[in-house]
Amino acid sequence: MVLYLEWSGSLLGLLGAFLLAVNTRVSRYGWLAFLVANLAMVGFAYCIERHGLLVQQLGFTATSMLGLYRSGLWPSVLSVRSGERD
Repeated sequence: MVLYLEWSGSLLGLLGAFLLAVNTRVSRYGWLAFLVANLAMVGFAYCIERHGLLVQQLGFTATSMLGLYRSGLWPSVLSVRSGERD
């Protein structure tokens, strides 16, 4: 489980960075990749008891959520979950 969290967090983080770097119409999904990567790395840091890494990833999770909100993905994710359409 720990190995899965480590590698999925690392690879999704790289995917998020790539998506934002290419600056295309799909780039905003990089924030979603970052959010999932952050959550995986939070789990990883917790499992290996590295509190500094845990605090860092919690901070990065907050910035990923801000990125989702500013990109316009956060409201659409919420409206889909509640059954509403844009």
